Amino acid sequence: MLISHVVAARTSRIEEAPTPEPHPGQVLVEIVASGVCTSDLSPWLRGPGDGGEPIELGHEISGRVVAVGSSASRWKEGEFVTGLGGPGFATHALLEEDLLLPVPAGIEPAHAIGEPIATLEEAISRTPLSPGARVAIVGLGFMGLGLLQLALARAPRTAIAVDPNPEARERALALGAAVALHPDEVAAFADAAEGAGTADPRADVVLEATGVTPGLATASLLVRPFGTLCVVGYHHAGTAPFDMELWYKGATVVNGFCPDHPRVMRAMRDALAQVASRGFTFAPLITHRFALDGVDAAYELMAQRASGFVKAVIEP
Repeated sequence: MLISHVVAARTSRIEEAPTPEPHPGQVLVEIVASGVCTSDLSPWLRGPGDGGEPIELGHEISGRVVAVGSSASRWKEGEFVTGLGGPGFATHALLEEDLLLPVPAGIEPAHAIGEPIATLEEAISRTPLSPGARVAIVGLGFMGLGLLQLALARAPRTAIAVDPNPEARERALALGAAVALHPDEVAAFADAAEGAGTADPRADVVLEATGVTPGLATASLLVRPFGTLCVVGYHHAGTAPFDMELWYKGATVVNGFCPDHPRVMRAMRDALAQVASRGFTFAPLITHRFALDGVDAAYELMAQRASGFVKAVIEP
């Protein structure tokens, strides 16, 4: 098999490795598509360091089962699957069979990578977003645009989208957002009803998908009194200040991260059902595709926040 290793900062190399054999409870999957995730950007940027072991990346996989570890396996050779595991930037990966689900019939494997939408669906499933609510999404990268689709499937009264990038705002409007704002416009938008006797324009539910402190501050402005803020963005390290206005507004804060595999797999099943019914589509979100030798090019686009980029997939 072939696998892409990060061998230095911003530098990957394709290497040959023995193709593993599955044990009971495992399956060997030939990777067809693997998403390039923001959470892996930092290790790609810094590399393994002097004398460090090469880094293996990629955890958003879909592919074809080519071998099973037991005749009692619920999977058969030739089935298309997606799930949790990796490394995905390779021609093959050994995966746990309980962390896999079938790719819906008729869906291109690259449009059915289950892990990223499962994390979004799991977060939104713990957020009280009901029909008729006002919802806002702050941060319109891949995660934010995915959250927008999942939120719209719950029939909100209106959806407000926020991002500094005009391309991202246009994508959100095309996907069904009613209003698209630059972050600098949010304060005036939130204050629009002050003293005017009109309905509060702020959101019942705000989904934060920026992963940076300024995004949290913007999201806090949009939460109405007794509303809910769900923090879905990856705030990896350090501390982020808590906006005490949320406290005084009586707002509920939901941690959108889930470390529990069974919960994520249940959410993945629900999310894939939406993919199968066309309630969610990757088509406008996957903007770039690369072969296995294009891992560095994909991360470079992400690091530069290149125009036209939302998400890349590696197709070995």
